[in-house]
Amino acid sequence: MASTSQSEAIKGAKVLMVGAGGIGCELLKTLALSGFQDIHIIDMDTIEVSNLNRQFLFRQSHVGQSKAKVAREAVLKFRPHINITAYHANVKDPQFNVEFFQQFNVVLNGLDNLDARRHVNRLCLAAKVPLVESGTTGFLGQVTVHVKGQTECYECQPKPTPKTYPVCTITNTPSKFVHCIVWAKELLFAKLFGDKNQDNDLNVRRSSNDSDGNGSSDASKDVFELSPHESPDQYARKIYDHVFGSNIKAALSNEETWKNRKRPRPIYVSDVLPEEERNGGVHSEDGMGLIPSAMGSIGLKNPQEIWNLSENTRVFLEAVKLFFERREKEIGNLTFDKDDQLAVEFVTAAANIRASSFGIPLQSLFEAKGIAGNIVHAVATTNAIIAGLIVIEAIKVLSGDSKNYRMTYCLEHPNRKMMLMPVEPFEANPSCYVCSETPLLLEVNTATTKLRDVIEKVVKSKLGMNLPLVMQGSTLIYEEGDDLDADMLANYAINLDKALNELPTPVTNGTTLSVEDLQQELTCNINIKHRDEFDEEKEPDGMVLTGWSGPNTKPEKSNPSSNGESSSAAGAKRKLEEISDLNGKNKGIALEVEVNVVDDDVSVLNEFPTINKKTRVQ
Repeated sequence: MASTSQSEAIKGAKVLMVGAGGIGCELLKTLALSGFQDIHIIDMDTIEVSNLNRQFLFRQSHVGQSKAKVAREAVLKFRPHINITAYHANVKDPQFNVEFFQQFNVVLNGLDNLDARRHVNRLCLAAKVPLVESGTTGFLGQVTVHVKGQTECYECQPKPTPKTYPVCTITNTPSKFVHCIVWAKELLFAKLFGDKNQDNDLNVRRSSNDSDGNGSSDASKDVFELSPHESPDQYARKIYDHVFGSNIKAALSNEETWKNRKRPRPIYVSDVLPEEERNGGVHSEDGMGLIPSAMGSIGLKNPQEIWNLSENTRVFLEAVKLFFERREKEIGNLTFDKDDQLAVEFVTAAANIRASSFGIPLQSLFEAKGIAGNIVHAVATTNAIIAGLIVIEAIKVLSGDSKNYRMTYCLEHPNRKMMLMPVEPFEANPSCYVCSETPLLLEVNTATTKLRDVIEKVVKSKLGMNLPLVMQGSTLIYEEGDDLDADMLANYAINLDKALNELPTPVTNGTTLSVEDLQQELTCNINIKHRDEFDEEKEPDGMVLTGWSGPNTKPEKSNPSSNGESSSAAGAKRKLEEISDLNGKNKGIALEVEVNVVDDDVSVLNEFPTINKKTRVQ
């Protein structure tokens, strides 16, 4: 039961939620039931079939609609008198600036990627608004509190590199080849050769106005059903046209999704193969041997060669045909196995065709086999627990109860009969370039490295700036923004292709660059140190940045139960050597927790902290 002061703080609070997915649905429900009266939600995603098993504010009829807007409508049905404002938008859009954030008393994150989390962290720091961060992966979860001047910020400590990816990204907006691999393996392969009755997002894209390549436009017919008079060749082409053509065409109708993204290209068999192959099937060689192989059947020998779109199309069509001709009895019960040659060929070809559609570089079968990774599926109960903990910490923040702030970790197995491990928050890292303004050091060959490389590989990729402005002293050498005139843009374009020491104001050993993002209101200084040579294997960027809290890239042990995935999918281990109990007293428990890959709701789960290396907030 909340105290009188807490109840008043709750009723008078204006809260911003970022993310309306697995955690977000539970969080919005819990906020409403806890008495919060003014809630704003930002989420750019639309509802997918795969969301329905755990995001309980959504129903089948909501598929394709805005998560934020539907979540709002669902909660208002049982709390009609509260104010909920929904934004179907990207939190990185210019409208969500520091001034926008300043109107809120607390910000609650339920995001699914590191980039957006860093962006919100910086806006909260600039606006001086407390942030409650969260994440879940399977049965594991955590909630952390970040208050400027009182605790560390979200970027004070290194974060593990994400190993799996949100389903929304996989199904709608892939940007990396691994997204295409997971789509081909977990969705398409499972749908074609596993349980055909399962619902997934491959079903919902069929357009009544779009032909599937066989001339059919019956939207009510299950495209994945092999009709009695359909040959395996015809079926393979129908599936190809549906998932790579019709689905993409249907997705393009959502203009909001592609407003700030490169639009994908629908691909049909007729776009790739000559007419004789489209009508008569792909030419295959005899003598495939006991183990069916699509690449062997069409004469491809080297698994380390990257197939072009035409070759990937042939492999895809041949693989589907071979599954139905040589392994028909297994269809309906198959799961992906890295040791199944035909399955690997199918997934590689499907991933490459999808990558081609989205403008993503293609990969060889050898690389694709290594990339294929596990998804740790979301657990609704974990999301509910974490949402409850977020609200508890939000109430403490609103009540000014800083002495009782806790970072709480949800464990899969009890330790000392405890499933929830609260830890006192830590002071800011004095070397954090985000909240402590400590200069960074960039070792780089100033004679050969272009400004473009520094902008792309350091300023944007590592520092997470969206609209950077770069200065040397009082000279502006680069800037991005919508309000720049043509002459300025032309000058900056010229500068991008110059070596650092060839810029109008040369950048050489000992130079200090000032880098700023006006939207995030973040400024940091980078000290330049010239270095002639770099190790191509260990330092592939040709430059080394120190002083930033980048991903934890320590070597990781391979996971023997990972179905043979690459060792990079194994979780990093860190020791939690001191744990506070619910009363804030130190137990001194030594606990080793393995944090595995992230789930399909949240793409980054922070590692459990090595507490003895940090200073707790007193």
